[in-house]
Amino acid sequence: MPRPIQSPDKELRFTRSGQAPVFWLAAAVLAGMAATLLACALYRDTNPQLPHPAWALLPLALAGLAARTAVRLTRHAYLILTPLGIEIFPFFRPARGLRLVTWQEIADAEIDAGLTLLTLHHDTARTSGLHLTLAPIRKDRRELLAKAVAVRVFMPAAAPRD
Repeated sequence: MPRPIQSPDKELRFTRSGQAPVFWLAAAVLAGMAATLLACALYRDTNPQLPHPAWALLPLALAGLAARTAVRLTRHAYLILTPLGIEIFPFFRPARGLRLVTWQEIADAEIDAGLTLLTLHHDTARTSGLHLTLAPIRKDRRELLAKAVAVRVFMPAAAPRD
């Protein structure tokens, strides 16, 4: 169970939900294989060469693993835009491998025309930086991410509010 969010109104979360459909499809195919193997067991008395019903456990276990991965990809964050900066979570061991890139570290940002790659430059000469693939994020969410990063990076210094 993920921890409750401290200030959900101050952050934008982008999950790996773009990768989840592949795992949902794999889970469905594997579950279908398990069902087929179990259905074959009904006719095992007439044809003893059919596989034992225990063989259905392997695709069923793999289907469960694929479904669990799909749920994890849908629920857990890949990028979080916070007031401090951009939090980047890797696929494996996200709590340990978290990387925070503060807004002060980002001199420039660009997203390619196909909305598949986000580049965060650390200097204005664009000699160092960070490339992030946007493939794990759903296509309809990439445009929102591009707008949010552009507004934050290219926004002039905030004037004091009355």
